[in-house]
Amino acid sequence: MEISNQEYSRLVQARVKPSPLWRDVAWAFGVGGAICALGQALLNWYQNLGLDQEQAGTAVSVTLVFAAAVLTGLGWFDKLAKRAGAGTLVPITGFANAMVSPALEFKSEGFITGTAAKLFVVAGPVLVYGISASILYGLLLYFLSG
Repeated sequence: MEISNQEYSRLVQARVKPSPLWRDVAWAFGVGGAICALGQALLNWYQNLGLDQEQAGTAVSVTLVFAAAVLTGLGWFDKLAKRAGAGTLVPITGFANAMVSPALEFKSEGFITGTAAKLFVVAGPVLVYGISASILYGLLLYFLSG
């Protein structure tokens, strides 16, 4: 069956559901903002406990990574991500989810060949290219600055 591009476009437009764009944007903004606000609240709390700025920042990072990993393990992070979309991609929580999800998916294959091997499936390329780019940038800066 051959149809023209125009006929195909009409067929697709007749069957496609409209995207609730503004609702999706509001959810992403709200959830992303809530994660960031939680991070700021944790930073203030850790500083009130007596940690300096750098130590408090480290504690916030560890807390958010741990929380995202636990929520991913419980299956709640994915449910939130389906609703909030890009709002859950706040770098630190999204990175933790990207690390834990493949590891959980392959846990039935064993600890070494399943969980450990798949832990860096998503994060591995990010780390490789991030580290490579930082080395290249450092070398360029070193040689160009004199």
